[in-house]
Amino acid sequence: MAAYLTVETFTALAICPAEYVEYIETQQPGWVDGQLAFWSGYIDSRLAKRYATPFDSDSPPIVVQGWLARLVTSRIYLKRGVDSTDAQITAVQDDSKAATDEIAEAANAKDGLYELPLRQDAPGGQGISRGAPLAYTETSPYVWMDQQEQIGRQEDRNGSG
Repeated sequence: MAAYLTVETFTALAICPAEYVEYIETQQPGWVDGQLAFWSGYIDSRLAKRYATPFDSDSPPIVVQGWLARLVTSRIYLKRGVDSTDAQITAVQDDSKAATDEIAEAANAKDGLYELPLRQDAPGGQGISRGAPLAYTETSPYVWMDQQEQIGRQEDRNGSG
């Protein structure tokens, strides 16, 4: 299973400084890649009932990449070491929790709040996958010709037109 972000793309998306990622990679090579792979699998496992997981690792949905970056960012801070009274770590942990909540919302969504590729074998996996204007008609597409004919005949009778 390939991760949805490389270390380089994670560094570009994450709010933690690149120096933190570099420091961890020099201290324990491969740890960041392992976290990216683990949390990619976590996202897939949460979304598997509704969405076509695993997503294409070459071009995964941007929202999935964002969730992954937010989840791993808090792990980067914890691995590097933080002061528990620091307000920034509280914000980072809240952001990670919000990402987890959004993943759970996407997994349970009945109305398709996230535009992700749906599973084709799941109920409702075929057909309309995006919202559209609601419209309904029982009229044939050819009725307009009949109506035009009636209007023309009425105008002939009235002497107008």
